[in-house]
Parts: sequence; C-alpha cells; structure tokens
Amino acid sequence: MSQQLSEPSKHYVDGEWTDGEGTETFESINPATGETLGEFQRGTDADVDRALAAADEAFEEWSALSYIDRAEYLWEIYHELRDRHEELGEVVTKECGKEISEGKADVTEAWHMVEWAAGNARHPHGDVVPSEIPGKDAYMRRSPRGVVGCISPWNFPVAIPFWHMAVTLVEGNTVVWKPAEQTPWCGQVIAEMFEDAGIPEGVFNMVQGYGDAGEAIVDDDRTDTVLFTGSAEVGQEIAGEVGGQPGKLAACEMGGKNGVVITSEADMDTAVHSAVMSSFKTTGQRCVSSERLLVHEDRYDEFKERFVDVAEDVAVGDPLEEDTFMGPLIEPEHAEKVTGYNDLARDEDVNVLVDRADLDDDEIPDGHEDGHWVGPFVYEADPEDDLRVTHEEVFGPHVALLKYSGDIEDAVELHNDTEYGLAGAIISEDYREINYFRDNAEIGLAYGNLPCIGAEVHLPFGGVKKSGNGYPSAREVIEAVTERTAWTLNNSEGIQMAQGLSADITTDED
Repeated sequence: MSQQLSEPSKHYVDGEWTDGEGTETFESINPATGETLGEFQRGTDADVDRALAAADEAFEEWSALSYIDRAEYLWEIYHELRDRHEELGEVVTKECGKEISEGKADVTEAWHMVEWAAGNARHPHGDVVPSEIPGKDAYMRRSPRGVVGCISPWNFPVAIPFWHMAVTLVEGNTVVWKPAEQTPWCGQVIAEMFEDAGIPEGVFNMVQGYGDAGEAIVDDDRTDTVLFTGSAEVGQEIAGEVGGQPGKLAACEMGGKNGVVITSEADMDTAVHSAVMSSFKTTGQRCVSSERLLVHEDRYDEFKERFVDVAEDVAVGDPLEEDTFMGPLIEPEHAEKVTGYNDLARDEDVNVLVDRADLDDDEIPDGHEDGHWVGPFVYEADPEDDLRVTHEEVFGPHVALLKYSGDIEDAVELHNDTEYGLAGAIISEDYREINYFRDNAEIGLAYGNLPCIGAEVHLPFGGVKKSGNGYPSAREVIEAVTERTAWTLNNSEGIQMAQGLSADITTDED
C-alpha cells in the first residue's frame, strides 16, 4: 500500500471500483502538516442509489448462507488487519492526526471486533424459554433485517466501521457504508480488504463523500437500519428522521460532556493520571473525552497543582513520533471551534490556569507549520454557575476544574447536570462511593479508578440522554440489525392455552 495516493480514488459498489456519477472530488489532508494525502470521488445520490440497489439485491443470497460461511469472509479480513497493523496504523495517524500508538490501537481494536463477531458465529444464538404449558416448546429466533446503512466518524476511522459492519454482516445483513470525509483513505483500505476477502458482489458497498451522501442512505426506504457514530446534532437528526419511518431503526452513539469525579478518598496518583488521559488523549477528540473534572474541596488544591503542571508540559508534536502525547486537531474549522470556546470561557469570567492554545513556534515540529495545532486549555469555574463552556461539548483539549463540597451524592448531582450522558469516571478508594456513582450517574459508560476512555469490543458502547439512542457496537448491535421472533410449538395432541384461557370450542348445538 502506497503511503500517498496518486490518483482520485473510487467508490466500491456491487463488487466494482467505480468513479460514480459525480464529477466532484475532495481531498484527504494530513492535519499535522497540511499536505494532501490523496484525492477521492465525491458520492452523489445516484451513487448511493446504486449501492443500495446492489445491497438490496444481494441480501437474499447472503442471508441464506450459514453464520459460519458468512464469518469466513471476516476471518480473511481479521488476518489482513493483523498483518498490516503497522502500515495501516500509520495511515490512521497521518489522516486523523492522533499519535502513533493510538493509530495502531485503532487497527488492533478493529481486528478484535472482527474476531469477536466472526467467533460469535459458532456460539449459541437465540433463547429457549420455559412455557407455562408442559406440551409446548417456546424459543426465540433472530433473522437479519436487510440493508444496513453505516455512517462512521473520523476519529476512529478503522475501529468504528468494524464495530458497525462486522456483526452486521455475520448476522446476514448487507451494508452500504459512508466513511467520514476527513478519513477517506482509511475507508479505501478497508474496502480493499473486503475485495481481497472475495466478499460476494453487493454485500459490502462503500460510497465516499460528505453528509449529503449519508443523508441519502438514511432517507432511502431500502435502508432497514442505520448505524451512526458522530455528533449529537447529526445523530438526533438521523434518529428523528428514522423514527418517522415505520419498521426502520437507528442506533446512534453520539457525543458527551463527560466528567471525572475525584472524591476526598481518591488516590492522587491515579486521579492525576486518569484525568490527563481522559482530557488530552486524542487531543480531546474522543466522544468520551472528559472536559469536566469535579474535585472534592479537600483534595482540590493538590490536584490542581499537579494537573496544571502536567498540562503545561504535556508533549504536543508530530503524531508519528512515539514521544508525542497530543497531535493536532482534525481540521481548521474544528481548531476555530475549540479556540472559540476558549475565548468564550474568558468572556464567561472563568479563571484560566493553562492556555497553550497558540503554541510557541519552537513547540511546532519542523515541516508542520501548516498543521492544526491547539494545546491544552485549563480553567477553574464554579460548578453551580450556568456557563456554556461547562455544559456544551467542545471536543478538544478544553478542560474545566470544578471544586465541589459535600459527599458523593452532591458530586453525582453535579456530574449529572448536563444534557449529555455518554461516559464518566470516579476516582476513589471507598467502594461505597464507587457503587453510588455506578448506580446513580446518568451515563452509558462508567469507569472506576480509570481514565474516562476505552472500549473493549465485547462491551456495549453508547450513552443516554442527548448522547444516544442505541449501542452500535459489540453484542448490543445485534438488537439493531436483527428481527426477533418468539416461536411456540405445540408437541401434544390437544391444544392447551396459557393464562387459563379456554381452548374449548362451543357451538349452538352444544
């Protein structure tokens, strides 16, 4: 695989590479250097139409295969992901800017998901349920829904597509996928893997492009399920659109305004380490990144001093270098958004502790002057104040320290004071505090004495409130891409009903 693309790359539809119906192209830009990595065809409604027609046509034959036969195609991709780990990890880092260990971990997570989905093909499916009636068998069966539209984000351009697609395909559905427009090169490589695996024509389809291509996938009647990971605004729009179409489902995992609660019983080494990871890994561009650190007043001064010391020195630089902790932001528009929130924080009269938004020239690596560089921004605010910066998602290295008093109940109340409900963490050596947080924090992902990041592929990943209406990953995605049928079989000669319902038939002659 070349480390730079020399000609406009194509869509993959119905087993063929195609320029599509449109004439427009777009570029993939390295966010660390500003250089063009490649040029890609921009998909149109007509391209999406062709992809959906191919997926719809292929569904009957694909769904008729056994789980095992469908999984065999995924095993081919599993081995290719492992064999090309280093190579593809570097493409991830070049295209989305996260440091190289994260780029490689993205690929590792992808093969873990494929391994789980393909291995699950040989595990039991369905449930045997006791019937009230001795002569009846009752059980549940699952069948694939049909065509699944997958729309994935740029910050995990290899892992999340396989969260969506691996289970979906093994369960017998066909796929139309739109990668994020910021990371089309990763999309191209994944499509090449499906082609190399020999997947039947029309089972997997990829259309590159912007939001209009994704919208066309969502709106089409042939799309039976939509799996989406991305911003809350787009996800809510998708959920609303799909909710008005009978029989259609959407599982949307969206953003968050995530918090880490550091109680009076916290181990301070664990607290600082977890907070730095939660706030600055991936340059704050994870849906689970923590922008609110709620610290008990008894530990606040110590935590503030130590956290600020690290934030002032955390290594920002070339994401391909192993000693870099933070790379660039994804694109100029996003850098403008993050720095705009930094300015808003000053306008809202917070106390700024660290401002590395405009990095010094000597902090920017040689040859990277055109990158989208924004360093850590840390401030302290009153958790009781109704500030936009402490309630709206920034999606960058923008972090509020919030001092609280009282007990764990007070901390969790402040933690829940947000429209979002994706992820949160608690740092404490008191198991009662941990259990209270576990039971009362309004989130879908919870961490104890850990950073507020991380996804193990066999666990559900998603949130509540404004953060999501589904879990488009792991075993939970099975709910979104299959239909469940409750089946009851009578094994006796007569008919006997549950709940004491009479099965006697009477006539006027009786």
